[in-house]
Amino acid sequence: MCSSLTLRLPSNGPDTAAKAILNEVSFTMERGETLAVVGESGSGKSTLGLCLLGLLPKGLVPFVDGEIIFDRTNLIGLDEPSWRRLRGARISIIFQEPMTSLNPVMPIGKQIVEAIRVHRLMSKAAAWDEALALLKRVRIPDPEAKMYAYPGQLSGGQRQRVMIAMALSNSPDLLIADEPTTALDVTIQAEIITLLKQLRNDTGMALLFVTHDLTLVRSIADRVLVMQNGAVVEQGPANEVMQTPKHDYTRYLLACRPSGSKQPIPSGSPELLGVKNLTVNYTRSSSLFSKRSKTTALEGVNLSVKAGQTLGIVGESGSGKSTLARAILQLVSYDGQIRFAGQPVCKVASPGFIAFRKQVQVVFQDPYGALSPRMTIGEFIAEPLRAHFPELSQNERRHRVAELLEEIGLGRADMHRYPHSFSGGQRQRIAIARALVMNPQMLILDEPTSALDVSVQLQVLKLLRRLQEQHNLTYLLITHDLAVVSAMADEVLVLKDGREVERGATRQIMDDPQQEYTRRLVSAAMAV
Repeated sequence: MCSSLTLRLPSNGPDTAAKAILNEVSFTMERGETLAVVGESGSGKSTLGLCLLGLLPKGLVPFVDGEIIFDRTNLIGLDEPSWRRLRGARISIIFQEPMTSLNPVMPIGKQIVEAIRVHRLMSKAAAWDEALALLKRVRIPDPEAKMYAYPGQLSGGQRQRVMIAMALSNSPDLLIADEPTTALDVTIQAEIITLLKQLRNDTGMALLFVTHDLTLVRSIADRVLVMQNGAVVEQGPANEVMQTPKHDYTRYLLACRPSGSKQPIPSGSPELLGVKNLTVNYTRSSSLFSKRSKTTALEGVNLSVKAGQTLGIVGESGSGKSTLARAILQLVSYDGQIRFAGQPVCKVASPGFIAFRKQVQVVFQDPYGALSPRMTIGEFIAEPLRAHFPELSQNERRHRVAELLEEIGLGRADMHRYPHSFSGGQRQRIAIARALVMNPQMLILDEPTSALDVSVQLQVLKLLRRLQEQHNLTYLLITHDLAVVSAMADEVLVLKDGREVERGATRQIMDDPQQEYTRRLVSAAMAV
């Protein structure tokens, strides 16, 4: 494949220059080769993928210059019937979020069969057998049962494997993997990378791997294409680009991984949060008339967090990390004891509980989903003040919001803007400001940087460090990124299947883990 692309947005008037989204992007790919396209959000990575699949909005197609040569055919200007024959058959894609790509009301097997029969004349029975073989090929556990399962019944890693199976269903010559591991645990991430490499070697397909994480490039790519503002700033063999980058932007991306370690808290700091023998059970039934079954999400978990300390909570999906956070926030029923600032946490809706929730706030993984699109960020940040401090005047609330916006690196004028007008990193800063508006003692950080570019991730982590030092905040950091834990946490709690596997100082856990499961997590993080 060869391409040389320029895409410009149409201008608003005769005197307005058109903005380039892609600017003379050129590269070649050979069969069996993996090309990693890296860069931050807005660099043009996903737009390039849309061009290669013929999925650009129709209004932008006339503004594309250049050519895409695929098997001696120029894809620019191809009509839609020709694209439909090509798309999904010879060029396939794996999207970043499989849950939004799969049909939630159709069994997995039927979705794969549909992808097969769209491009090939095949009976339903034959297509079903081939779909089952594909699930076995991507190593889905119990594939016969999974053929009848719905996407919501699968884990994140299993859903991504289903997407890979669908993309491979017609033996494509080119597979585009668009951020396929961003939201996955480190062990599952390593498994997906290994699977993609094996499938590439087995089929001889070309793999275009789109990512913002340069650490993944080391383990999968033959060559690297670095993009910034729609243009290619550097490309070459992966080892050469990673070890001796020539462009300042590439060096900047390589330097953006979290590093260093947190300053220890003063000796004698009091305990702020104590959890003793915490157990959470869920009950559910598979149908209206079946018996209810009990599932243990957490069993006998103990922890102690001191004022100003950061406790990192790590483990694979389903280990109980988020359930632990929900139990501390009194959002699920539990057995055991939870104490905050030396006092038992009161029941929901009691005066003591309201005081507790003022002191413990949450920063979620997806800031766009956490922000209200109908409210300006000033209204959104001030909302808790209206609920808990009705005696404050509008000017006092506005002054508090303005102070917080400046503290997180935004301006006072930004309080009148809506969430959609901010970048992902800025939205996460806004979510942090919302959590801080009540002057809490503790923040529960639920994967606060997993969906962000590496450079933005570093900025948010630096902000969290500064805020912790200035306000003596205590953090409960839930994450699957061990590099973030290493840079941010005093201690680490490792969970597996709802049980504590290992707990200790961060450096001890990272450098000399005692349990096999912890060693597997650390080695998986090193592998990618």
